[in-house]
Amino acid sequence: QLQLVESGGGLVQPGGSLRLSCAASGFTLDYYAIGWFRQAPGKEREGVSCISSDDNTYYADSVKGRFTISKDNAKNTVYLQMNSLKTEDTAVYYCAADLICGWSTADFGSWGQGTQVTVSS
Repeated sequence: QLQLVESGGGLVQPGGSLRLSCAASGFTLDYYAIGWFRQAPGKEREGVSCISSDDNTYYADSVKGRFTISKDNAKNTVYLQMNSLKTEDTAVYYCAADLICGWSTADFGSWGQGTQVTVSS
């Protein structure tokens, strides 16, 4: 059974950094893509970044140049390094797994429970 567990969220001031982790179990990242999504209050869940099984990376325009996605196959974990955080980055962040990257929630079949990121002074 595919399982994903996010961690690393918290409260940070504007301009600060956080690193989110997505620990996978029940499958190997060698064959799956991992996407990061976020959902702010009252808004739809949106794609943030994705890393494919062969390490191609993709970013939403809103986070390009500030966020970096990476993975450690030995730890079966994907990371999202978030720098220069803005108040509009405040949301619950979710990781999701499927065979290929996509930008729609319908593209991913397995989801974590989410981790809250709050950017506020």
